[in-house]
Amino acid sequence: MNILILGGGGREHSLAWAVKQNPKCDRLIVAPGNAGIAEIAWVAPDLDIEDGEAVVQFAEDNSVDFVIVGPEAPLATGVSDDLRAAGFLTFGPSRAAAQLEASKAFTKEVCDAARAPTAAWARFTDAASAKAHIAHNGAPIVVKADGLAAGKGVIVAMTEGEATAAIDDMFSGQFGDAGAEVVIEEFMTGEEASFFVLCDGTTALPIGTAQDHKRVGEGDTGPNTGGMGAYSPAPVLSDGVAERALREIVEPTLAEMARRGTPYFGVLYVGLMIENGAPRLVEYNVRFGDPECQVLMMRLGGQALDLMQAAAEGRLSETAVHWADDHAMTVVLAARGYPGAYEKGSAIRGLEALPEDSSNMVFHAGTREIDGQITASGGRVLNVTTRGATLAEARDRAYAMIDAIDWPEGFCRRDIGWRVLG
Repeated sequence: MNILILGGGGREHSLAWAVKQNPKCDRLIVAPGNAGIAEIAWVAPDLDIEDGEAVVQFAEDNSVDFVIVGPEAPLATGVSDDLRAAGFLTFGPSRAAAQLEASKAFTKEVCDAARAPTAAWARFTDAASAKAHIAHNGAPIVVKADGLAAGKGVIVAMTEGEATAAIDDMFSGQFGDAGAEVVIEEFMTGEEASFFVLCDGTTALPIGTAQDHKRVGEGDTGPNTGGMGAYSPAPVLSDGVAERALREIVEPTLAEMARRGTPYFGVLYVGLMIENGAPRLVEYNVRFGDPECQVLMMRLGGQALDLMQAAAEGRLSETAVHWADDHAMTVVLAARGYPGAYEKGSAIRGLEALPEDSSNMVFHAGTREIDGQITASGGRVLNVTTRGATLAEARDRAYAMIDAIDWPEGFCRRDIGWRVLG
């Protein structure tokens, strides 16, 4: 098969790495790709992956058999619809189904109709009524921009002052169109974890659990980021909790989406808050998490392509996941200053001496190659990802690899996995 992956971050590098291991993969193209992806696939840096017409033309020109959509933005603009209409087998939900991530209020309405347990909520289109709601309910409370805000549109406000400041930021345009409407939610207590499920419109197939670290500082302190590391499996998401989440949250959601005439195809990222063994939905994402995808792909390997193809072809009911009894961890190396202002262009050395195998990989997130030198081109730059028989073994391997990388302008958290490892 000729396979096209849309995206250019660490998630897409790990997807490409897993797909490449499957003998079905003849030619692999990633657009726009990055410096690490370019070492294992042909990259198309100039393709606008949010332009459905351009993507379809590119797929036709390159005799593509299967398209895997990595990030949420192309899904929200309907690129998967354009590809399917042109006859391409595509992994990723329709634009209508992608509203499960593109609109917080839409997700809440679906959950209400499906009777899926989630936080109490209210939607607002003006600051005054939103602030009145906060004054009435008090803090802690959660304020969310309704639309896509690149993972930055959620504020967990521990005081009423933080909540009202978030309202002012959103309605003043800090998050662009994403903040034109605001959803305010009840603050949920418990432990958060991620449950990943493949869907083919009717069948849901769990493919793994993970837990990530959103805050930039050790001990989960400081501002939120896109994710500073993750590990899989997540012990808090036991088999019993996962089964309950599937039965009470995921399957009713899929049934409601089908009832609405917008069946869900692709991967569903189910963000859960778990307390006393009871899961409640925090949010849905309509694509693999980043950096959670990296640990899932490290554990799944080449079968990931078979699973995604089965989802796209509606064959999940006859498909099984084969798990090794292992653990994986990824640690993000970010540019100093992230998630605030940071400099681009610094050189990264020592990567060529690191192992690249089924237990040790450095997935590139924000890199470019300039005159033969790998340089940093983003905030989150590298994902050092490892497997081990235990999580402690995976952690030790990851940090040993990090210590061999020569990049003074970068930093990482040294406590990924602390909830489990102490």
